[in-house]
Amino acid sequence: MKPVVIIGAVAAGMSAASVIKRGLEEAEVIVFGKEAYISYGA
Repeated sequence: MKPVVIIGAVAAGMSAASVIKRGLEEAEVIVFGKEAYISYGA
């Protein structure tokens, strides 16, 4: 499987990464962002 690349590490990008990992645990998800901190919500 090819890696999934997400551009943007704020709320929408991290939400997309979470949805992908929940649906396809074997998927490699790579997130790129220019922000100093990633968005995180427990």
